[in-house]
Formats: sequence, structure tokens, C-alpha cells
Amino acid sequence: MRRGAGSAALLAVLALAGCSSKTVEDQNKSSLFGSLRQAVSQTVASRRGGDEAAAAQTPDSPQDIAARALAANPGPLILAGLESSGATQAMAVIGENNGVRTFATTNMQALLLRRGMLTGTKGLGHDLSAAEIRGSEALIRARRAGSATRTMYFIGGDGLERPLPVNCQIAPGAAAGPGQRVVESCEGYGVKFQNNYLVTSGGGIPVSRQWISPNLGYVTIQILRD
Repeated sequence: MRRGAGSAALLAVLALAGCSSKTVEDQNKSSLFGSLRQAVSQTVASRRGGDEAAAAQTPDSPQDIAARALAANPGPLILAGLESSGATQAMAVIGENNGVRTFATTNMQALLLRRGMLTGTKGLGHDLSAAEIRGSEALIRARRAGSATRTMYFIGGDGLERPLPVNCQIAPGAAAGPGQRVVESCEGYGVKFQNNYLVTSGGGIPVSRQWISPNLGYVTIQILRD
């Protein structure tokens, strides 16, 4: 994603965060795009510096974090917000293996993503060791309704990796800006969660809210630069 598109997608992260599938699909479009325009103007102002709007922003706003990251790093970048801690951080690519990119902070907390879909985490505590998501992924990228099974892997207190298979329902939602909302509702073995994605016509996922683990909960992810 180019720089200009990155700031616009930021508001979509906030729109996805904390929403049920009904709330996501019933989002008022005029309000959404009005807020998108405001997010764009705020981020552009902060990057230029000296602007009154930039001065009014808090130093650690998501817009500021994104602007600093884009200015400092020419490579692929994401903005990630961990809901359980309230922390928002920029992450840069430090490696890629078989289409899975590792995005990390300077203290080596990392998210593993395959074209925007979460396949693992590192250094967060209570991490998602790995996720087999191909069944859901195919439907999500195609923006098609259907059923799929995904398996999440977690390391137990004994150091052993254990699978958590869940059944998921994929439901396309309303159009939003550069893409269409898709909801993935999963349940199994006492666990229930709902992932929300903004999916482009080419199957890209510039913005999402995805579940990590029972302890960590959800992370919102925005692709700042692909």
C-alpha cells in the first residue's frame, strides 16, 4: 500500500475494533468517509510539521506513530494495536519465509502475517504459536460466504504445542472505502471469537481485527506500506 492510502486505512482499523458483525455491517457510510477524510488530513499535517492540527494531536496518537514510521523506514510497515494492553506500535519486516512476513518492533515483539492474515506471534506472552488458516483464507480473500475449519496452536505450561481446532463461518458485509468488510466467526472447545477484515477486490487485507489467544485477545492491524 502506498503512503497516501495508509493514513486513510487507519480509521477503518478503529471502525473494525470492538464491533460485532451487526455493527460492522450497519456502519453509516457517510460518517465513515467523513472520519476517513479527517484521519487523512491529520496524518498529512503531522508529517509536514508545524501545522496547527499536528500541534493539537497527542504525541503518541496512532497518526503520529504511523507518520514517524513511514518517514524513518522505507520498507514494508504495519501499525498494530493490542487491545488487551492498549498499546499501538509500528512494526517493520525483519524476515519472510514461504510468503509469511515477520513484522517486529525494536524489542522483537512480532506478528507473522501472510498477506495481512495472522499466522503467529512472538514475544508477546501467551503467543499464538502458529495458525493453519487456509480454509478460511480462501473464502475471506474471495469475499465469499461459507464454512471452514482453522486450527490455532498454543504452547502450554508444560512447553508442549497443542492444537485448537475451531469451526468458522465466513460472511461478506458492506462495502467500505477501498474494499469490502468480511466477518469470520469461529467457535470450538469453549473458545469463541470473531475476526473482521477489510478485503480488496484482489484479495488484499489492508485493515483487520484478528484474535490472537484467550489471554491476549485481539490485535488491530493496518498495512502502512506493503
